[in-house]
Amino acid sequence: MRSAQMRRARSVGAMTLVSALALTALAACGTSSSNDDDNGSGSSGSSDPAAPLDPKTKVTLTIDCMPPTAKAAELKEWKEDVKEFNKTYPNVTIEGRSTPGQCLEPPRFTAMLKAKSQPDVFYTYFTDLPQVLDNDGAQDITAYVSDKTVPALQDIDPNVLNSLKQDGKLYGLPTSNYTMGLLINRKLFKQAGLDPDAPPRTWEEVRTAAGKIAGLGKGVAGFGEYSAGNTGGWHFTAQMYSLGGDVVDASGKKAAFNDETGKQVAKNLHAMRWEDDSMGKTQLLKWGDLQKQIATDKLGMFLAAPDDIAYMVQQLGAEYENFGMGPIPGGKNTLAGGNNYMVKKGISGDKVKAGIAWLNFKNLTVGKGQFDWARTKADKLPVGIPQPNFWLNGSKTKDDASRVEHATMPVENFKSFMDSPVAGKAEPPKAQEVYKVLDNVMSSILTNKDADVDKLLDTAENQVNQVLATQ
Repeated sequence: MRSAQMRRARSVGAMTLVSALALTALAACGTSSSNDDDNGSGSSGSSDPAAPLDPKTKVTLTIDCMPPTAKAAELKEWKEDVKEFNKTYPNVTIEGRSTPGQCLEPPRFTAMLKAKSQPDVFYTYFTDLPQVLDNDGAQDITAYVSDKTVPALQDIDPNVLNSLKQDGKLYGLPTSNYTMGLLINRKLFKQAGLDPDAPPRTWEEVRTAAGKIAGLGKGVAGFGEYSAGNTGGWHFTAQMYSLGGDVVDASGKKAAFNDETGKQVAKNLHAMRWEDDSMGKTQLLKWGDLQKQIATDKLGMFLAAPDDIAYMVQQLGAEYENFGMGPIPGGKNTLAGGNNYMVKKGISGDKVKAGIAWLNFKNLTVGKGQFDWARTKADKLPVGIPQPNFWLNGSKTKDDASRVEHATMPVENFKSFMDSPVAGKAEPPKAQEVYKVLDNVMSSILTNKDADVDKLLDTAENQVNQVLATQ
């Protein structure tokens, strides 16, 4: 299961470089890694791309983002899955590659694409598709993906699959997805006389609740926001979406936030910060800061993705019972994202088929691979976080039931979030550059009592239009 840290590594533009470490191949019994095998020379038994891989086919498949040795439980599960996969496909050798720390960082990812050095099956974020295609890096897998090769295909949320398409062509298969909601500290809600099972559903309710929580004193803030490291612009975008607004227009060439909705977002935050004093005095916060605050009972609520909860428990020593989630206030749309795997352009058809077969087993089969919740619980990993959950129909019913059965946390704390799903909306084009500009709006609002909202939005609009003009 992907970590919040991993997702944020590229989604908010982290630039840390870590040396790559290629781990020993997880070779299956009876296979070899000869040059012929690497080229996928074994016969697939069918030239039809939609036909499943013939088990007799001999190929070696390189795949990145295998869990590092530091994540012993996750690596154990990876090895178990390779072994199980080889029961069906004994002639496919899976060579896992890993990077210490984060999976892939932006500079490394870009350099890899330009050098055409990506593995046969490589990890990306939904927002990476334009960059990958600009570098001619991904295979069009449309013809290879069908209900024969991915039996649960019809149960995958089409909005998730659409994030991996361009011009009607499919370039990836999802591993996980997320949508943003309102993460709350249940303890502080109770202390402030609020119902933790009914988080605020409008921004007016957020403002009222934030005031009550801040009234507890002792340095407690009611609501928190980012304003540095591109995260302020990221959250400004999420708030715009929640009210039905946009940050970039449908053409992708013009800023769309300098309107009444944008002013509403900015003025509401300014009022909470300076009139209500409900956002705390420490500002210029970035990803990780709000998590620390809420985990130590110093913050009542902030916008987040569900996997922040697992991060706070596993990395910060918090307790699952202390957190809850509701849908994003406003409820018009919410910022959505996720990660996936793509297949390197130019590899053989057999290797493409082997890649699809592996991804189907590991990531797209309820009860298997990443969705084997009984095993996840036994390995003392978190079960019950609302996402990833890109399933619909029968697959969703089955997977939801298994999550509840094997939950390691009180899933009822997320009932409000789960029962009221909000339509996900993708990040804007040139997201990181747009967010960097909007950071200035957020930081000014939260650090300057006399901030001129209209002037800030005018300046940001001009700067974002310049960014979009360079596409």
